Amino acid sequence: MAPKKRHTGGRTTPDASTRYTPPVPESFKESPRWVPILMFVLLGLGSLVILFYYLGFVPGGRSNWYLFAGLSMVLGGLFTATKYR
Repeated sequence: MAPKKRHTGGRTTPDASTRYTPPVPESFKESPRWVPILMFVLLGLGSLVILFYYLGFVPGGRSNWYLFAGLSMVLGGLFTATKYR
């Protein structure tokens, strides 16, 4: 069943919800110390792997797996950055 609507001026708005949502505790809003450290390590290592690949400093020849590993680390760092609060 849809909630009742009330008229205010020229607009129709639904009634306010009667459910109470408690505020989120501060401990949940703060990221652990390892999250920004992991983020910067993954971004830095991924960038270095890609840079060393293009400069030819990687062991075992120029394999595309180095690019895949570097890109995966950079994307992992970006994903971790979205979780940082």
